[in-house]
Amino acid sequence: MSKPLDETLSKELSERIKSKAKDPFNNAYKAALLTEGCMYVQGFLVGDGKPYRPIEHSWIELETCIVDPTLPHLNKNAEQFFYFPAQHLTVKKLVAAVEEAKEDYPDDEPLPVYDALPHEYYGNLIMGSKKYSEAYKEAEAKCRELNKPKKETDSTS
Repeated sequence: MSKPLDETLSKELSERIKSKAKDPFNNAYKAALLTEGCMYVQGFLVGDGKPYRPIEHSWIELETCIVDPTLPHLNKNAEQFFYFPAQHLTVKKLVAAVEEAKEDYPDDEPLPVYDALPHEYYGNLIMGSKKYSEAYKEAEAKCRELNKPKKETDSTS
């Protein structure tokens, strides 16, 4: 079972880091640097309605909750979202991975961070470990559940 989303803390952290709408990985990175005892998480976000598919996303987790600094930009109620984690990193490992990526690939964005090579490739969805594939499949199933076609009621009665 997923941890509950703390909407208030998500909004507070979003303001503190001046989060950007389409930058969940950097938003979560900045939030992780400011939040003691958290884990940086990459995975998938699912909601009711468009885009009708899981979105690769990032957030942080505390012992008791999820904190999503991108939440205020998502334009839906917090209760409409479901989070499917694929990878957890401590802040120490996250910073080391970002620094290494900047050094090894200076022209590329250092985030998101994927597991050690070899990567498994899943179509043009994502690169990551088997955990990514499993998280994506769970998110995809939830997306189908949330977005089932609505049955029309018989109005001729």
